[in-house]
Formats: sequence, C-alpha cells, structure tokens
Amino acid sequence: MTDQLQQPVGAIAVAEARTALDAARDYLLSLQHPDGWWKGELETNVTMDVEDLLLRQFLGIRTAAETEQAARWIRSQQRRDGTWANFYGGPGDLSTTVEAYTALKLAGDDIDAEHMVVARDWILAQGGLEATRVFTRIWLALFGEWSWDELPAMPPELVLAPKWFPLNVSDWGCWARQTVVPLTVVCTLRPRRDLGISVRELRTGRSGDPIRPQWSWEFAFHSLDRVLRRYQQRPLKTIRRHAMLRAAEWIVARQEADGSWGGIQPPWVYSLLALNLLGYPLDHPVLRHGLAGLEGFLVREQTPAGPVRRLEACQSPVWDTVLAMQALSDAGAPADHPSLRRATNYLLAEEIQVKGDWSVRRPHLPAGGGWAFEFDNDGYPDIDDTAEVLLALNRVDHSDPAAVRSAIERGIRWLRGMQSKDGGWGAFDADNTRSLVRKLPFCDFGEVIDPPSADVTAHVVEALAALGHDDRVVRRGVQWLLDNQEKDGSWFGRWGANHVYGTGAVVPALVRAGFKPGHRALRRAVKWLESHQNADGGWGEDLRSYDDPAWIGRGDSTASQTGWALLALLAVDRHGTEAVRRGVQYLARTQRADGGWDEPQFTGTGFPGDFYINYHLYRVIFPLTALGRYHRAAG
Repeated sequence: MTDQLQQPVGAIAVAEARTALDAARDYLLSLQHPDGWWKGELETNVTMDVEDLLLRQFLGIRTAAETEQAARWIRSQQRRDGTWANFYGGPGDLSTTVEAYTALKLAGDDIDAEHMVVARDWILAQGGLEATRVFTRIWLALFGEWSWDELPAMPPELVLAPKWFPLNVSDWGCWARQTVVPLTVVCTLRPRRDLGISVRELRTGRSGDPIRPQWSWEFAFHSLDRVLRRYQQRPLKTIRRHAMLRAAEWIVARQEADGSWGGIQPPWVYSLLALNLLGYPLDHPVLRHGLAGLEGFLVREQTPAGPVRRLEACQSPVWDTVLAMQALSDAGAPADHPSLRRATNYLLAEEIQVKGDWSVRRPHLPAGGGWAFEFDNDGYPDIDDTAEVLLALNRVDHSDPAAVRSAIERGIRWLRGMQSKDGGWGAFDADNTRSLVRKLPFCDFGEVIDPPSADVTAHVVEALAALGHDDRVVRRGVQWLLDNQEKDGSWFGRWGANHVYGTGAVVPALVRAGFKPGHRALRRAVKWLESHQNADGGWGEDLRSYDDPAWIGRGDSTASQTGWALLALLAVDRHGTEAVRRGVQYLARTQRADGGWDEPQFTGTGFPGDFYINYHLYRVIFPLTALGRYHRAAG
C-alpha cells in the first residue's frame, strides 16, 4: 500500500489497467468454443417465452414441463409493481405485462394470487387489452380473445407488388418484411383455436379514440385500412389464391439451414403459424425443421426455485467473434495467436456466397463478401458485421494469407456496393428509406425500415480506411457522419444504447479516416462525453433516452458503455486526462474476480423505443478493448 501511495496517480491507473486487462483477456479466451467462435447469450424480455408457449398451444404441442419451466422464468422477471418491463430497470410495459399475465394464467396460476392481482390492476389502470400493441392483439385473436375485425388489415397481395409500387415488400426492413409476409397470411385466414383459458378480465370496455375527419397521414392510412378491410371481405379470388401461393413460396424459400427465418424470433414463429394454416402438417420437413431449430435457441438453467427455460430472440456468434478477436488483439495477443487463427477459420467458412434480398436494390453487385450476425442467415448478410469482420481479419496472421486477403477483398467490394445514395450505410439493405410504411396502423411494433445510421456508417468508414481506402466512397461516408452529428456533439446510436454507443463508434472512425483530434466535430464529441461521465468514473445511458431526451447520456454506469466512451476518448489521444483515468479505474474497481463484469442493464438495441437486448459478452469485450488501447497509449 505504501509503494502504491508513492506512485503518481497515472502510474496507478496504468498498473490497475494491466491487472484488469490480463484477467479479462484470460476470461475471454476461456469462453471460446472449440470450433473457434464466441457467443454470449442475447437476453431480451419475456415476450419471447410467452409467444413460444402460445405458438406451442396453437400447434397443439405444448407440454406441461415446458410450460412450468417457462412460467417459472416469467414469474422471476415480474417487478414489485406487478409489471414486466422491456429492459432491466425500465418502466412497466403494457403489452409485455398482458402477454406475461396470459402465459401465467395458461400455466395455471390462480388469478386471485397476489402477483396476478397486482398485474391485473396495473393492466386495467393502463387501458387494458384495448391499449395493447397490434402484435399482442394478434396473439389474442388467434385464440378468440380479440376480434379479427378490430385489427388492421394486411392483405397477402402485398407480396405481389413490384418494387416500384409504394408499400411493396422491399420497402420494409429485412426483419419487418420477413414478419409481415407470414402475418398477411395469418390475418387473412383469421384462425381461432382453443386457449383453454380466457383473459377477458383484462378488458376495460372502453373503445379507442376515433380518428378525426381531417387530413393527416394518420387519417389517410386509417382510411386506407377501411378500404383494405372491405377488400379482405370480398377479394378478387384468383388474385387472392395467387397471392397466398406466392406468400407460401416466399416464406419457404427463406427458411435457413438451422430451421429459422432470418435467425430471429418474430419471422420464425409467424412463418410457422402461416405455413401450418396453409395446410402444412407438423411432420412436414419445413415445419419439423423449424420447430426443431427452436431448441437451439433455448437457454436452460437450474435456479433455487427449479429449472427454467427461456428463448433467445437471436444469436450473435459472428458479431461476438469479430469483436472478441479485436479485443484480444488490442489486449496484446499476437497476430498468430492460436485462438485468433481458430476464429479466422470459423469466419472464412461463414462468408455468404449467395445473393439475398439485398440484391433487389443492388442487382449487379456480385454475391460473396458478406457475413451475417447469426449461425445461419444466408439471406441477410449485414453491413455492420461485415465491416467488423474485415477489421478483425486484417489484424490476423493466418496460415493461409491468400484466403484471408481474398475474403477481405470480396468484403470491401460488397460494402462499397451497399452504400446508400445519401452516402451512409444501413444494416441490411441499401436505400431502404421509404418511410411510408411507418404510417400504416399495423406498424406499432418498432422500426420497420433500415435507413443509414451513424454506428453502421462509422464501422464501414473505419474498416475501409483501415484497409487503405481514401476515395469518394469513404469521403461520402465521412460527410454523412458530419452531417448527422447531433447539436450537442454526440451521435445517435441505432443498434446500441444510445448516444454513448453512436459517439463511441464515430469518433474512432473519423480518426481512422484522417481527422486530427483538434477537428471541431471531434472536440464537440469529446466535450459531450466528458460532460456526461458519472461521478463513479463510468458512463451509462438509460434506454429511455430513445423516448425521452432528458435521459440522453444519463444512466447507471455500465462496463460496456464505459468501454465505448473510453474508445472514443483514447482515439483522440485523451489517455492522459482525468476523465480517462477515472474511467479506467472504474473498470478496474468493478471487475469480478473471474475477469468479467456484472451488467444487468440492457445496452443493445433491436428497435429503438420497443425492443432491447442485453449482450452478455459486451460486458467483457468492450472493457477489454478499452483497457488494451489505454495500456498501449499510456504504457
């Protein structure tokens, strides 16, 4: 202790960083799968588990054991006020609470039990079933607990519209189009199967607010909805039959090798429902494969209350792997480290060599050079993952350098070709910016288009600049970033929470593209970050910042968000500042004995304002990356 007190404060921070770095590096290495990849759990909210039970009930395959284990997990996530939230520490969410209540009643919970009473009282106070989102009411309608007549119309003829026609399938973001197409089938066939219970006690009896008869987009689209409802009742039979057949073909063609659709829960469950309603029996290879694939997304745990099961909404092996590779490299792992070579082997095998829906807007761009987020998602390689793959591969000394270089060149070609007209990059598609679909009454479940975002654009700019590109494509991306800096100096984070994530991505990218630390945009970003550091030395931003500007840059400190902030500050040579020293010491002080960090907060974003994710590896990868870069800069 005496020796430590005699050291300069900066030297203490460097020593603490080195100790924390070594522990985190060893911990991350221990988590690598023998096949070379890393994958942490993607924790979401209980609607995944509720809808899994409801799907199994609808198909007639729900078991008592599955129900008991899922219900045990759902109960464990209820808060004292009776609600369920969409993220840790967030406000109660009406639709999520209604779905959780329904699942627990299905599991046999007594409606007079205290946890059910308090949930029901809260639901009724918030407007009851009548105030829930469209997706919740669709699930209720499947079992006769809501009227199909009271849901927005979505005809399957949507799948026949050419790409120039407004509201065609390509106008939707990839996650939305994969969900909407099967839902048009479900909402057209309007099934009703037995739930075995009723949740009518959650109705208030109040009707929704009428649409005022004056011009507005809301009025126009509700008027369109009335027209579509009339068409639903008397469709052109030949066109309807063709549309239903085409929808079925569209769905089946997009099933992935693991049985999923897009590797994500919403299109997966709705595709199973739609195909079953179209006459596909449960033993049909498509349905059998789809149901079997869900097993691979289940997380099972033994708790003091008994075994629980919960369903991941998605899995992120490619994303986790490339971020882990960069973290280890920053932590000092040599370029030919066996773990990095094994990870490279995995990535080379994961390159997608076929065209997907992205080619609708880029028909002349060759296939190859894209990577997806998940184990299996050949239809939807994503730009963000591909950029990070290239950054990771560029730092590895592999036994087959020609294969690595060839993959990088194909990735560069694909990234450049996927730039949108405005100079930025979206996540899955180019120029997916037609906002008309957002106006549909059906679309109350989150973002439904995929316009360019600061975080994805920054990652692409960083990757292309790191690989030696300094041309019009990169300069247009840089200009997009400058044009989209917020007035306060931060950048909005589309896929991570929120302005801390966006700013933590953009600042290193601009530096990599040649900006000096004194550039005005960077100085404004630094000022914003340093002014939002918490008293404990860390950074945090609550997910409510997507809905309430008062929360921007505010929230409990987390390891991952502290890592993001430090990455930005270190990129502009702020390693000797008090802010960075305090951030590093926060990470060292809060590290667990095993080298990881506790982080119950959700810092990943699916749909801003609606759906959030706790990436369990973020709490290791980003602190390690920041500690490694700090140690290199300060040591």
